[in-house]
Amino acid sequence: MTAKFFDRLSNDLAQLLEDPTDYNVSIEIGEAPNNQIFKVHSYILQSRSPYFKNKFNETPFNDDHIKVLTIPNPNISIKLFNVIIKYIYGGIISLEKLENSIIFDLLIASNELELDELVKHLQTYLVDNHASWLRLKFAQIYRTSYQVKNLEIIQEFYNDIIAKHPSTIFESENFYSLSKDALISIIKRDDLQLVEGKIWEYVIKWGKAKNSTLPTNLDEWTSDNFLTLKETLKECLPYIRYFNFSNEDVIERIFPYQQILEPKLFLDINSKIMTPNKPISSKILPARTIPDSNILTIEHSLEILSWIDRQEPYYTGNIQCKFELLAKGSRDGFDLKDIYNICDKVSNTIIVLKVEGTGEILGGFNPLQWNKEIKGRNRTGDSFAFSLKTSNLKNSILSRVKNKDYGIGYNSSVSWFSFGHTLVLRHNLKTSKLCYCRINGESYDKPIRSAEFLSLDHEPSSSNKSTFNVEEYEIFKVLKRND
Repeated sequence: MTAKFFDRLSNDLAQLLEDPTDYNVSIEIGEAPNNQIFKVHSYILQSRSPYFKNKFNETPFNDDHIKVLTIPNPNISIKLFNVIIKYIYGGIISLEKLENSIIFDLLIASNELELDELVKHLQTYLVDNHASWLRLKFAQIYRTSYQVKNLEIIQEFYNDIIAKHPSTIFESENFYSLSKDALISIIKRDDLQLVEGKIWEYVIKWGKAKNSTLPTNLDEWTSDNFLTLKETLKECLPYIRYFNFSNEDVIERIFPYQQILEPKLFLDINSKIMTPNKPISSKILPARTIPDSNILTIEHSLEILSWIDRQEPYYTGNIQCKFELLAKGSRDGFDLKDIYNICDKVSNTIIVLKVEGTGEILGGFNPLQWNKEIKGRNRTGDSFAFSLKTSNLKNSILSRVKNKDYGIGYNSSVSWFSFGHTLVLRHNLKTSKLCYCRINGESYDKPIRSAEFLSLDHEPSSSNKSTFNVEEYEIFKVLKRND
């Protein structure tokens, strides 16, 4: 068994700092007469900091066999260096009595002195304990995090905010001064809550802002102008999800700037519009998804929110509502009775289903509370069912309730839930093969599946072609954002 006595070791080394016997380095912080000399030991500092190791190698001993160092950065104050040197010697740091701005200055100083362990700790401390202050100082600290190295934890904290609230940066006065690395770190995220057409638009604006001599009127652009923009954006363009643009966005937004794309990529974009099932050689990045979902893309979620708010055409900006995951099959099971238990008394929910074998995404919006005690139909005029756009379905299908008395059907005791006859869920969604959509019915205004998959019967058997199993389902509560 190995015994470790770190506390005693830390205390003894800290005492050595207080009584610097046999010191061989003096470090001057600040300017006279308000300066302070720290008498320290080269072996300790070299073992703890690559910065000091390099400094000692560059600095000769004086006649008294002492190496005299100065810290060139005037922002490293006596107060900050006191904290740092005590950490170097004793491995102890106390932050509770320090102001947040001082802690951040300490972070920058520690980073300059290459104290990687402390840099990581200070970032984590600020994110875990002072997130509200970081949000308040968003512009200043976010910019700083890309001007210096090793602040990945701070960067990730801010990029999480930007992913949820893109307007925080894209609509701010600081957007055009954003560094290329910062822009790439944002647009490469799978959870950036913007439709692809808007992301492209912002990237183009950023690139044009970096080249102030480009003509304002696109009709006046020469081939050299497009080449200039292409060169500026060459590291950003690979992170655009070109095959998730709407056809309208391809025509209105990509076509005018087609010269900045590689010819093969532009040809494949056109090919996907005209012959969606034809194989292409260009890399297809996955669609951006909402948090906690493996089914819904950003475009899907904006379309669903537009249907809830009865907006036409559907939203194209950033999401102003939050989708809170309540249940998913792969985590919570596929039995409807379990779903009732999880969602009981919860209102304003969306259920999405990935149909096994077909790639279809079916679902619906239930404005009423789930209720495992109720049996029968429940009146609402705001529910709807849908089939979402996929690689096999050119446009989404929306079916709104037509007969309000048949809006939502509940029956937990027999494992049954429905949006009229338009979408009926029964028993175990993954194994029983009893879910179906009916061909006729007056409760909703249109079917959400093609005719070959619609049932003529009420409660068809599992051998019927119209019945299906669910590969995965997700249920979300829709909330107004307040985070």
